[in-house]
Amino acid sequence: MIPELKKTTELKMQKSIDALKQDLAKVRTGRAHAGILDHVMVDYYGNPVPINQVANITLIDARTIGVQPWEKPMVGKVEKAIRDSDLGLNPASQGEIIRVPMPPLTEERRKELIKVVKHEGESTKVAVRNLRRDANASLKDAVKAKTISEDDERRTQDDVQKLTDKAIVEIDKLLAQKEQELMQI
Repeated sequence: MIPELKKTTELKMQKSIDALKQDLAKVRTGRAHAGILDHVMVDYYGNPVPINQVANITLIDARTIGVQPWEKPMVGKVEKAIRDSDLGLNPASQGEIIRVPMPPLTEERRKELIKVVKHEGESTKVAVRNLRRDANASLKDAVKAKTISEDDERRTQDDVQKLTDKAIVEIDKLLAQKEQELMQI
């Protein structure tokens, strides 16, 4: 029971960190990267689908993303989906290719983005701490049911705390890295 509890707690903490990495990847830094459009949904014959399922996404240069829909009628819908997304991008179609220039970030916008990044990080830390709380509650229940001893409970709580500390250090490292990336001009 104890090894299983530690393993599942560690896996859930890692999933929280992976979710944070995905959220941080969506925060623009002024440089173009194809992953920024991953969460944009396009209306494809009445069904919302991810943009990468209806178009090729490439980098034209360091500050421009190229989107080429596989079907000609989809050009307008893809362009509208990018424009309507919360990314603040202004795509322009040129025939069958949609060019998405990345606007330069102002100092004020950079500070706003850093606040967003810190909020995401804090939410992830809360999720990790909740996982620790749940694991400790399971241990207390096991002690009450007399399936484990109190010594095993204390040892496992220490191990879960070490997992939590490790996860929070990794979260802080990701946040510092993204903050530095945002402040580069």
